[in-house]
Amino acid sequence: MKVRKKIIITDTPQRHKTIRKDRYGLVILDMAASNAKFVTQIKLLDHLNMMCLEVPKVIVDKLGGFTKERFLCTVNKSVTWQCGFVALKNGSAYISLNKKILNEMNATEGQKVNISLKKDKSKYGMEMSQELKTLLKQDKEGNRRFHLLPLGKQRYIIYYVLLVKGSQRKIDRAIRLIENLKDTRQGKESFKEILANRK
Repeated sequence: MKVRKKIIITDTPQRHKTIRKDRYGLVILDMAASNAKFVTQIKLLDHLNMMCLEVPKVIVDKLGGFTKERFLCTVNKSVTWQCGFVALKNGSAYISLNKKILNEMNATEGQKVNISLKKDKSKYGMEMSQELKTLLKQDKEGNRRFHLLPLGKQRYIIYYVLLVKGSQRKIDRAIRLIENLKDTRQGKESFKEILANRK
C-alpha cells in the first residue's frame, strides 16, 4: 500500500514553509532564514565504511542544490558543527559523521534524529586556529599564497592544523604547511606537496 505524501504550502511575504511527508518523517523548510529543519536517520555508507546523515532531495533543492555552500548542522538541538553536502545518485546528499561527532550525539546507526541546517556565513566555513591566523599575519607571502588557493584547499589546511593537540604542535604544523605551499608552483599546488614532511 502506497503512502500518500501530504504537501502544505503557506505563502506569505515574510515566510515560506513547506511541510512534506518524507520516508523519514516530517520535513519542514524555513527558507526565510535560509534554514532547513527535518528528520532523518543515521546510516552507514557501505562503499566508504562511514556513518552519515542523509539529506532528502527536497532539502538539497531548496537550499540551492550542490554548490560550495557550507552549513551549520545541529542535531537534536545539542551538537553543532560546520559541514557541506556530498551528492548521492538519487539527488539527495549526505553529511559525513566522524567518531567524535557520533560520540557527542550519543547516537547509533538507524537512529532517527532531528536536523537543523543553517547557512554558514563565516569566511572559511570552519574555524581557523589562532596559531595559523598568527602565522598568516606574520608571513605576507604565505598569506598571499594561502588565499590564492581554492576554498576547499584552504579549509583542508585549516582542518589539518586543527587535528593536532597543543599550541606548539599546531604552530609547527602550520609553519610546515605554509612553507611547503610557498615552495609549490602557483596554480599547481597539490595536497601531496603541501602535506609533505620535509626535513
